[in-house]
Amino acid sequence: MAQEALGRIKAVFFDFDGVLTDNRVLVHEDGSEAVLCNRSDGVGLSKLREMGIMCLVVSAETNPVVSRRCQKLNIDCVQGVDNKKAVLSQVLSERGISPEHAAFVGNDIGDIDSMTYVGVPIAVADAYPEVKEAAKLTTTREGGRGAVREGCDWIRAASDRGSR
Repeated sequence: MAQEALGRIKAVFFDFDGVLTDNRVLVHEDGSEAVLCNRSDGVGLSKLREMGIMCLVVSAETNPVVSRRCQKLNIDCVQGVDNKKAVLSQVLSERGISPEHAAFVGNDIGDIDSMTYVGVPIAVADAYPEVKEAAKLTTTREGGRGAVREGCDWIRAASDRGSR
């Protein structure tokens, strides 16, 4: 069932901290922040874009590091979001995509509402237990350590669009 649902995905939403990062932050003495990401995630995201699958980061975080990373990955992001599910609902409605044809990749309790809204909720390996319970799929890789690439590869493998 999960394989079939993955093959119908038209949109994938991602939390940022703990999904595209390893959930740690380096705070410099001037107050600026840096995060650690995995370069292989970018390859997975570019393959989904080539397949025509919409990718969007939806984050509660307001730090510019989110938009800068997303800019480098060539994906859109929405930051400072208190109600991620509302953003998903709006974006899917605007694009005419059913929530059943969407996935959300999360790691923390603030992601659960979004995960239960979409057809394919995905937790990263080091997600909190409540998040894993809400997920239909859990990656073997941790956030910021290739979990996004793993999820992207699942979608590609499940879809005949991935063979192009």
